[in-house]
Amino acid sequence: MNTTICPSVIPHDPLCFTHTSFPFYFSPKSRLLNSVSDVTLVVVSPILAYWSLSLVFHYLDMSGWKWLEKYRIHESSEVTSRNLATRSQVVWAVIFQQVIQTILALYWMSGESMHSNHSQELRRIAAYIQPPLSWALMGYLSPRVLAHTTDFIYWWGIPVFQLFVAMFIIDTWQYFLHRLMHVNKFLYKQFHSWHHRLYVPYAFGSLYNHPVEGFLLDTLGALLAEWASGMSTRQALFLFTMSTFKTVDDHCGYSLPWDPLQMLTSNNADYHDIHHQVIGIKSNFSQPFFVHWDALLGTRMTRKDIEDRRQKISKTQ
Repeated sequence: MNTTICPSVIPHDPLCFTHTSFPFYFSPKSRLLNSVSDVTLVVVSPILAYWSLSLVFHYLDMSGWKWLEKYRIHESSEVTSRNLATRSQVVWAVIFQQVIQTILALYWMSGESMHSNHSQELRRIAAYIQPPLSWALMGYLSPRVLAHTTDFIYWWGIPVFQLFVAMFIIDTWQYFLHRLMHVNKFLYKQFHSWHHRLYVPYAFGSLYNHPVEGFLLDTLGALLAEWASGMSTRQALFLFTMSTFKTVDDHCGYSLPWDPLQMLTSNNADYHDIHHQVIGIKSNFSQPFFVHWDALLGTRMTRKDIEDRRQKISKTQ
């Protein structure tokens, strides 16, 4: 599909050209999927992502494949023997939280604009970057270089920056609220202790929370990140779906060397599993993307830290 991004009122204007492809979040189509509105897609996709990836890991749990055992963080028997919540309790709690997410997301996203004035935004960016770019190139700034630089910033640079801003906001929101849930005895007992009934995490238990915590920690945090970063509806689709996949994967119970979500950062299933154990329950609060807050504020614990601590204890006995 060819789309001219601005009217050719200036002959050979390098900012006015025909695009044959767009990043999906700038697609000129009124709907990404013809039969489904973008708002519906934003609401439904994280739910589909949650249960589809959970079922993949559940299949692995039930497969009985011997070669998988070396990748399990805990033995399969520990899932039932050490966890205090039954599978049916977990499933119904997750479904309830997703109903709340759906209602709030429909209200939140329904008023958002689906379209941008590309030509206006391109010209605004070009006017902003032209002086410093011209200075950097000692005055040898051609219209084509300006156009391509503007093009990259608008179509890719700003959206990628928005994504990392949103990820930082989610990480920050979840770290400090999650840590507060552990520091404050009332909050832990009344709300967060629900999630820690799963001493051995598994995939579809990743959203097993008290409804109040689920709303504050997961739903509200994600919506605030989408709003504060200025994302479009389609960018929010990617953010919410990706964060859902990451949350499920962080609770999957496997340390898989080929899993791209576990390769993305050190905040992975093994890292979060430490937090679910008694020895690490006051550490590794970071979720779901990066570990910078744990590292900066001294709450990071690794498997090596656990071994060092156990050796110190054994020497004192």
